[in-house]
Amino acid sequence: MTEHWNSLDLTSLAESSDLECKAAQGRDGRGELPEDVWRSYSAMANAEGGVILLGVQEKPRGVFHAIGIADVERVRKALWDNLHNRKQVSHNLLTEQDVDLVQIDGATVLRIRVPRATRHQRPVHVGSNPFGGTYLRRYEGDYQADDEAVRRMMAERVEDSRDDRVLKGFDFDDLDMDTVAAYRNRFAAVKPGHVWTDLTLPEFMERIGAFGKNREEGYSGLRLAGLLMFGRAEVIRDALPHYMVDYQERPEPRAEKRWVDRLVPDGSWSGNVYDFFRRVYQKLTADLKVPFQLQEGQRLDDTPVHEALREALANTLIHADFSGRVSVMVVKRPDMFGFRNPGLMRVPLEQAVLGGNSDCRNRRLQTMFQLVGYGDHAGSGLPKIYRNWAGQHWRRPVLHELREPEQTLMELRMSSLVPDEVLVDLRAHFGVHFESLPELARLALITASAEGVVNHARMRDVSTDHPADITKMLAGLVRDGLLATKGTGRGMEYFLPWQSQAVSIVFEAGGEVGVPPELDGKPPEFESKPPELGGSPPEFGTYLDWKSIPDSLKSELLSLAEPVANRGKVNAPVLRDAILALCQGRFLGLRVLAHALQRDSDDLRKRTLTPMVQEGVLRAAYTAARDPRQAYTSNTTKP
Repeated sequence: MTEHWNSLDLTSLAESSDLECKAAQGRDGRGELPEDVWRSYSAMANAEGGVILLGVQEKPRGVFHAIGIADVERVRKALWDNLHNRKQVSHNLLTEQDVDLVQIDGATVLRIRVPRATRHQRPVHVGSNPFGGTYLRRYEGDYQADDEAVRRMMAERVEDSRDDRVLKGFDFDDLDMDTVAAYRNRFAAVKPGHVWTDLTLPEFMERIGAFGKNREEGYSGLRLAGLLMFGRAEVIRDALPHYMVDYQERPEPRAEKRWVDRLVPDGSWSGNVYDFFRRVYQKLTADLKVPFQLQEGQRLDDTPVHEALREALANTLIHADFSGRVSVMVVKRPDMFGFRNPGLMRVPLEQAVLGGNSDCRNRRLQTMFQLVGYGDHAGSGLPKIYRNWAGQHWRRPVLHELREPEQTLMELRMSSLVPDEVLVDLRAHFGVHFESLPELARLALITASAEGVVNHARMRDVSTDHPADITKMLAGLVRDGLLATKGTGRGMEYFLPWQSQAVSIVFEAGGEVGVPPELDGKPPEFESKPPELGGSPPEFGTYLDWKSIPDSLKSELLSLAEPVANRGKVNAPVLRDAILALCQGRFLGLRVLAHALQRDSDDLRKRTLTPMVQEGVLRAAYTAARDPRQAYTSNTTKP
């Protein structure tokens, strides 16, 4: 049965799912499968999945027009023919139910629901070569994955446990024996009388999985898990050059990265995973209030909050991709705790929160933690965190992923579901109008105030309302001036007009390990971050999306781009001069430049922007050319 939609359903879908719209009209205007549909298919499959609508135009961004397809069966047949052609695409993830027709305002549209590929199916790539044919979804655009990302997906596909590998050239001399002794003492206390307690060091390490044998090549040695758990940081980096663990205590409930206490591998301690866990857990729980409780005559010093923090810290370490470019980071603030690990979730977020379906990245580490009483059974850790946090009547934890660079983030806020100070603030600004709003709208404003920002996904997380109702409610709050917006589609964020955007963000989108520890967070005596570390000079504006640009500046940019826009092929010097003029005195993102110049974004970056950066006439805000936050400014000055 064909579904019938209207334009509001399209807008709702764009905010709740990854959506790609293509006109798919063909040369004869009767319909044709676009060649670039496979880039979107690959990118969505390698991310969280999404929806492709053929027969819909999105112009300008965020505004949808259903134009329909005259010969939709021709397009559907071409889709299935190519899905079964391994020279076209590596995996067919679709079933008959994933491809159907939708009527939108009277126009017939072909809907393709692309599921998330499992890690055993990734990378899903176009053509026969994953290198160059794998695409990733970044800010609603399809970008070619670099070789490092492809190799990481291929490693995730074949290695069920990333820490199982037996290392050549590493032995017990590379371990910190104080850490080993602390672990053995803990093991003896948790498991009194266990037969492993009196084993020799090599035997004990083999039993717990820290030492093993490569039976194919016939050599024995430390496993990667053993080196991570008990090694010295400088030796761990011989095997994992990007290895970094970082704890910061920040004095204020703000996004500012000032810290009053810091723990990083600085030579004063081992720097390994087990010592990091022990030291950080003590710091996290040092100020927690413990009510007086007795069990069998003994005082209990453990609470559900202790348990949740223990699980969160252990989860961060056992699920970390220590080969990634992001550090493990734990942040303590007066209002919340934040946990970050490199690497994405191996199972969808929704399944992970429900529990019972675990796919741990570092299973040897997980076992070693469990042997000494840390970390719950497979698949039960996250549900316990959510349950314990809800038992305190605090806000629901925030669990999300960032894909560039790959990282998973969890925020545990110690504020009530409806904080009194938030209600006072909202009533002061909105008066009686706030009380007259529907419950869902009040919840959106409360969430935006308490967390600094709210989006469609967060509202689905904290409410039971239908996605279409959430879309309609958010649009109404924006129309009435109660919320302001940034971004489009699934990246749309809402915040209160008088607040700075995302004031409560704990982690920046970057956080690459290449930044020295002393520069990655600021002690109290430092107050600003130099431009060369990723910020922009205060007098420079940064614009990554056309919609976010003021109308007056849009007119100026279009005027500067006029010698190139809508003129087909132009000489390289003309294009370069236009880019330099556009980027004079401001940072402009790739999408802004491509929009103003009416050029393909990938071609513009490869053929023009990257060479101009290499020549020094343009300055890039970030070293990675494909960083989704990338923006450019002219290195020349006006005469």
